[in-house]
Amino acid sequence: MKKIFLGIGIILLILLGLTYWSVSTTPKNLGSRQISGMGDIEKINFRQHDSIVMAANTLYEGTNLKELMQGEQYRDAWAMPIKVPIVYLDTLFGGMKVIEEGGGKQTHSLKLESANGIIYTLRSIVKDPEPLIPEVAKTLGLENIIIDGISAQHPYAAVVVAALAKHADILSTHPKIVFVPKQPTLDKFNDKYGNRMFLLEYETEGKSTWIGYANLTEIMDTEDLQEFKRDNPDKISIDQAALVKARLFDLLIGDWDRHAKQWGWAIQKNGNSYNAIPLPCDRDNAFFNLEGVIPTIIANKKIHPKVQSFKNEVEFLNGLVGPFDVYFLKNVPESVFISQAENLQHRMTNEVITRAFQIWPRQIYDLDGDEIISKIISRRENMTEYAKQFKKILDERELILEPLIGSEDLELNEELMGCFDCMASNSKP
Repeated sequence: MKKIFLGIGIILLILLGLTYWSVSTTPKNLGSRQISGMGDIEKINFRQHDSIVMAANTLYEGTNLKELMQGEQYRDAWAMPIKVPIVYLDTLFGGMKVIEEGGGKQTHSLKLESANGIIYTLRSIVKDPEPLIPEVAKTLGLENIIIDGISAQHPYAAVVVAALAKHADILSTHPKIVFVPKQPTLDKFNDKYGNRMFLLEYETEGKSTWIGYANLTEIMDTEDLQEFKRDNPDKISIDQAALVKARLFDLLIGDWDRHAKQWGWAIQKNGNSYNAIPLPCDRDNAFFNLEGVIPTIIANKKIHPKVQSFKNEVEFLNGLVGPFDVYFLKNVPESVFISQAENLQHRMTNEVITRAFQIWPRQIYDLDGDEIISKIISRRENMTEYAKQFKKILDERELILEPLIGSEDLELNEELMGCFDCMASNSKP
């Protein structure tokens, strides 16, 4: 027995030693910005160029040990230089002005307003996980596990997801990859946001004319939608079929992080009533590829059930059904789930899926395209079964008792706190 414990102790010590050795190879910063063939980034006159060639981030390049302990993930995609268009805000869409800085936990973002009043967002492709690092990890010197974990995200997933969503008839924010040089329009934000790569996309609030649907009045976030429902219980409902399809689409692309702040709502007026059409945003975790000894231990379904790697099949659907789903979809019939699963299967043909990935630069497609396409097709084949499981899980869940993320300060009555369509027409907070 003593030999067994001794053997276990030796294995644990070796694992601990390999862990510290592995994480020590990741710098504790946001990585470098290297522009191919153009010299010092601070000395370049970008107005003389319409594009640059650069990598999203070289921070995640790793040794064989790192790939064993922390996973291969999408390190090559992060480090692969691609051609990116240069944008200046003073000429973009008739001239843009900065409204405010966003408040994301790991994504640096700026809200912009164009000359015609449309609101856009610049979202950093390079992430800053510092706010997510627990103090215990810092104390133990293991914060680089969190920093390196960003390599499980694909830096260019969002643009492919938007192309896929278009074929699925699901709204998106139409993200584009751009490079933003330092410039007067950025003003006090130059140091933080200048000379960086971003996703430029529509914001999930404000004017809705860019969507192209008839009779839209505005785009609002989930908190404002709940407030509207509270004050006008008879006048607004959500497009349940559209939301079911959007959530099944999330399963198709392996996007596990879909809380309430990652949705906007396009409000459509129909006579004296309103229909809220879901507008998904923030696709950082689509195609999430978690590998390696350390991440696999940390992301165990008993510890973090919703953090799931993108594989051929959904392995633990129960972990992907969250409070947002219970709130908006608990009372939706199973027939809607099945019909929307069949709709996705019909729309997302092999040809459509493959064509969507052509939006990627060739070198990125060559790295990851075929493998991801294969996984999407595999998941599509099981979509009706996932739909039935999704509904069964919802039926087993109780109504939520706590506010949705982002709605903590909103005063709601007990009915509207539990679910969106639970509120009786004569109920008031």
